[in-house]
Amino acid sequence: MANSASAKKRMRQERKRRLHNRTQRSRIKTAIKHVMTAQDADSARTALREACVLLDRLAARKHLHRNRAARKKSQLARHVARLTS
Repeated sequence: MANSASAKKRMRQERKRRLHNRTQRSRIKTAIKHVMTAQDADSARTALREACVLLDRLAARKHLHRNRAARKKSQLARHVARLTS
């Protein structure tokens, strides 16, 4: 347990950030799931566009590594391409 005032403040900040980061990870997982479970090519393309925007935004904000975001976007794009062909 924190003793000093600065350590208590640090714990409050970490709790707040942890909750925010968890929410962001959940949002991207949901967006990816929407792309993977899309039934037709049009809905898959729409979901892909939204997921790519979200991946770029989270990578820019350092919630995930930019290479991981690029890799995931590539994987999702390949999946959508398979649906269209």
